[in-house]
Amino acid sequence: MRGRALKLSGPRRLVGDLMRFSIGVPRVSVQRQMNLAALQQARNLAANRPSWMALFLKGYALLAMETPELRRAYVKLPRPQLYEYPGNIASVAHEREYEGERVVLLSLIKNPERRTIVELGASLADARTRPVLEIKEFRRALKIARAPAPIRWLLMWLGLNIGRQRARHFGTFQLSVYSGLGAESLNPLTPLTTLFNYGPISDEGLVTVRIHYDHRVMDGANVARALERFEKILNCEVAAELASLAESETVDREMRGAAR
Repeated sequence: MRGRALKLSGPRRLVGDLMRFSIGVPRVSVQRQMNLAALQQARNLAANRPSWMALFLKGYALLAMETPELRRAYVKLPRPQLYEYPGNIASVAHEREYEGERVVLLSLIKNPERRTIVELGASLADARTRPVLEIKEFRRALKIARAPAPIRWLLMWLGLNIGRQRARHFGTFQLSVYSGLGAESLNPLTPLTTLFNYGPISDEGLVTVRIHYDHRVMDGANVARALERFEKILNCEVAAELASLAESETVDREMRGAAR
């Protein structure tokens, strides 16, 4: 059969470049079946329910502050070594429409552990809804995509292997989920130390959560313990922040009603 050749778009070249550097990472996955009934109950009490992505992002950032291994990266310059960051920069995958094509682009959120759930939700919403070229990370990535392949590869290799620059350009961990579409990824690739994702969440709050990690940086037992702690953080610290948010919303409604 005679088909037709399609030129690779800039975003498709970017995905190809990312896979080029991800394929060499010795990645292993660990999963845990979590019961997030307490978090789900707190979320249901909020008048403006935050997205699950914002809740998981806040919880993972808090987890990484407690777990130094999650803030480390394997870099090759000036020699093969581990580089530990003092804080987090989240890399979040978004599907966007660009020049008639559905593409995946990555936004960065600095210090998500210091941001409120409302602030994280606003940052995620901006990356999903603002014009593509108004997002700094999207604009920079699409600009690099226009460069010849050897230049793109050199820039990415340097960015991934200079410790101080790596987090600024790529983040310290990645979040990529399809649970809103009723699906989940079992073997995602990333050049970062960890990528976490989760599947659909049942009415009872049951969900499968996975951390895909670079085995050069940590071992499976570290990740298994981290997942156990992650569940507690979501049901305690994150749920408590949600409960406080719901209480503030109630007070605000009562004050507005009294003012009328």
